[in-house]
Amino acid sequence: MLVVGLTGGIATGKSSVSSILKAHNVPIIDADIIAREVVMPGTPGLRKIVKTFGEDVLLPDGSLDRKKLGSIIFPDETKRKQLNSIVHPAVRKAMLWAVVKCWVRGEKWCVLDVPLLIEGPLWKLVGLVVVVYCSPEVQLQRLMLRDNSNETDASARLNSQIPITKKIEYADIVIDNSGTKDELEAKVTAFIEKMNKGTGGLRWLMSWIVPPIGLISALWTLGWRNMFSRRIKRE
Repeated sequence: MLVVGLTGGIATGKSSVSSILKAHNVPIIDADIIAREVVMPGTPGLRKIVKTFGEDVLLPDGSLDRKKLGSIIFPDETKRKQLNSIVHPAVRKAMLWAVVKCWVRGEKWCVLDVPLLIEGPLWKLVGLVVVVYCSPEVQLQRLMLRDNSNETDASARLNSQIPITKKIEYADIVIDNSGTKDELEAKVTAFIEKMNKGTGGLRWLMSWIVPPIGLISALWTLGWRNMFSRRIKRE
């Protein structure tokens, strides 16, 4: 089974691409949804957060008070790292199990929808990296329109992230979302058709029936990714 990593930048349209994929019954593993699930009441993740930051980060119903937690971690890098050390491993574990479930169901490919795929860097652990792109100028205008923000505030948010032009250096496939919704729909549909044709056949069947074949293929991919990572760092 091929694991595809989907990412982009703020306001580039990654969520729109993910929605189109889901509408075509492509299995989507959404990192944002999983990040909420791993800190729900009764989870080990929430218990660790309470142990680290105190009972004040809970709402009266026992759920996480995200606003309160945010006020604690955003001004303090050390506390942000503490939170990340709790949440990130739980998210990665849940995503791994979601991938395994897709494989057990006999899916030919699935998509990891991860906003910070490059920053993670989870991109090293997927077989194909897809980046949703639009020009920085279009990105800025869309962000201002979406959030009803001024250019200064929108630019500050964009500057806090890896530039989208840098992210496409890691991409195997770039979906350009500089045009209309209809154009994006056509591009994503063509991508799905290409993936469906390229992920079936004897190779997929053998890797599903004989797990060691799939494991060898995965290890080969990881090795290639790490070589690619070192090349980018040198450049």
